Amino acid sequence: MKRFHFFEFEDYAWFPKNIRDGGTDFLGFVLRLLKFYDPSIEILEKLSQETGHSHIIDLCSGSGGPISLIQEKIDNDIGMTFTLTDKFPNLSAYDLLKSNSNGIIDFKEEPLDLLNDEIGHEGIRTLFTAIHHFKPREVKGILQGTIRDDMPIAIFDGGDKHLGSIFAILITHPILFLFCTPFIRPFKWQRLLFTYIIPLIPVYAIWDGIVSILRLHTPKELLAIAHDADQGNKYNWSSGKVKNRIGFNVAFLVGKPRL
Repeated sequence: MKRFHFFEFEDYAWFPKNIRDGGTDFLGFVLRLLKFYDPSIEILEKLSQETGHSHIIDLCSGSGGPISLIQEKIDNDIGMTFTLTDKFPNLSAYDLLKSNSNGIIDFKEEPLDLLNDEIGHEGIRTLFTAIHHFKPREVKGILQGTIRDDMPIAIFDGGDKHLGSIFAILITHPILFLFCTPFIRPFKWQRLLFTYIIPLIPVYAIWDGIVSILRLHTPKELLAIAHDADQGNKYNWSSGKVKNRIGFNVAFLVGKPRL
């Protein structure tokens, strides 16, 4: 399927924060419930061992759902710590994750615009369910910044770019919103209002979810962008797909400085 870069509501600064946070809270809850990014744990453990980094700077974190699961399941011997960042930080979700992890997960309170701001932290850079928000030239710029800073990077996103994924969102998301919303934490009365009474959160999340499928970069495309960004051949790059426990593909791109 050809890539189409249609608009997503959550990309815009004018979009109401409580509605955006409601959508990212839902997405984080579902990704955690399904253990969608479980295959990333082994990849990150290997990358940590190969590079010597035991800190992850998560970019475009949303509500931090994937990181919360990784923090619980990654090899304790690594002593991995985490910093969450986002252009529109979901601070209530981050506060809860920091408390639940006894500070192993921390966060940057100030907005971090990946295209315009310095990252300012050393460690493995990760993006989960986020790289599709960027056009190829923007992805190239992100990777060039990583190469300039001499930091490893691991990018993970959905790997099933076809009509079946779109139909799955249309069928399952309304059901998940109906039954799961009361269990999403941190609990917010506004979330109930804008899910059940005025369903702005489900409508926006379903739209953005469908557009996300259309925006997905394939592993082959990501690898080509990486090689274009790395004109000096300073990094080792790998990309591909791995299946999670429920049979969905997780696409990945991993880059690390050559020794």
